[in-house]
Amino acid sequence: MDNLSLPFVPHLLTTITPPLLLPHRQFSKTQNVDYLTGRVWIGFWLMVIVIITVAFEGSLLVRYISPFTQEIFAFLISIIFIYETFHNLYEVFEENPLLKTYPPIPQVNTNLSHQLIQSDQQMQPNTALLSLVMMVGTFFIAYFMRKFRNSRFLGGKARRIIGDFGIPIAILVMVLVDISVTDTYTEKLNVPLEFSVTSPEKRGWFIHPMGKDQNFPTWMIFGSAIPALLLFILIFMETNITTLIVSKKERRLVKGSGFHLDLLLIGLAGGFCGIFGLPWQTGATVRTIAHVNALTVMSKSTAPGETPRIEEVKEQRITGITVALLVGLSVVMSKILQLIPMSVLFGIFLYMGVTSLTGIQMSERLLLLFIPSKHHPDHVYVTKVKTWRMNLFTMIQLICVAVLWVIKSTIISLAFPFFLILTVPTRRYLLPKVFKERELMVLDSEETHPNLDEDGHDEYSELHMPL
Repeated sequence: MDNLSLPFVPHLLTTITPPLLLPHRQFSKTQNVDYLTGRVWIGFWLMVIVIITVAFEGSLLVRYISPFTQEIFAFLISIIFIYETFHNLYEVFEENPLLKTYPPIPQVNTNLSHQLIQSDQQMQPNTALLSLVMMVGTFFIAYFMRKFRNSRFLGGKARRIIGDFGIPIAILVMVLVDISVTDTYTEKLNVPLEFSVTSPEKRGWFIHPMGKDQNFPTWMIFGSAIPALLLFILIFMETNITTLIVSKKERRLVKGSGFHLDLLLIGLAGGFCGIFGLPWQTGATVRTIAHVNALTVMSKSTAPGETPRIEEVKEQRITGITVALLVGLSVVMSKILQLIPMSVLFGIFLYMGVTSLTGIQMSERLLLLFIPSKHHPDHVYVTKVKTWRMNLFTMIQLICVAVLWVIKSTIISLAFPFFLILTVPTRRYLLPKVFKERELMVLDSEETHPNLDEDGHDEYSELHMPL
């Protein structure tokens, strides 16, 4: 990387998953310790750990994180997005069940508040059905707008503009649909109308490091280093794995990636977030991949049957800064944001989860489990590895995803970072005992076409169909 060029930083930040913080909150309750004050010291320890790690160039440890771990993590995050979408939709149907008969709607006096009218309409089945329509509609509009970029209709610039703004177009269309259906209630995005803390009657903007009554125990000051270490591991893994996925060789990035810079900024921001009671931030894998995909320019002239390749990625900071500014402006856009139905956001989450699965080799190999071998594509991991060996590698990754899912969903979710790290020694020490080195070079390679030293190896013995 040119020393004069700054690294390309495409990360969009997201909050740490709440279930991973649940054990710390429960521990604070059992010990009668203020949870928010404990978060302040966790943030301080996080800053110390991050500064030490960056000073000693600890991000170099990412060299041991192979695509085996990257694919497991990216696949898990995408599946979480998809699962949460349908889980939220299920809750809508649970609150508004579809029954054979319904009680008559009581006549509501027009002088009553609008909130009472909403409460009567909220129990109607049309709420669930309309939510389903808007979720599916949002997903398909955004998805086909994305596909429209590579179609033959209109000019190239017009297709690119429509494809890039597919999500805003989908949101706008579905909001207009929701407004036009006046006799059915749908839950809207809950946005506060004033800029304040969640509970102004309980606390202010600043959280004192020693607690409200200056009685925070001294032993918890040092004990907070343990959850801070767990938090650091999660931030380290998620931020750097996201960077590794984005900076793959086939993307042809010129400006490189700032591993240490990303980690330092996110870690220092975490310390200040604790002081103000804000959630900790980390790199968002799904949104970052979607962001980079929107900046990717594919090749236009390809031979018949040839897969389009990436020509370049528009490496700049305008879109990232614009996203940050729009997030900040959302504070003064409360009345507009309250018009967006929650089901529309469900469709966006589904879109982000599905589109993020594309390009992950694990998801491609997972589909090959249900396709006859004679119809498999001409990929290097298909032609160089026997089908049952390739499927075995896929199943091992799928088992790792299932284990991580169970851990994330249980009371031991705080140990999620440790189990994620265990995938690294699994790849380095266990898989070489099951697979040959040349098989791992193909199935777990950073390059789409790894350089195999065949040494006269007979490839005809591995063909799926006899000659």
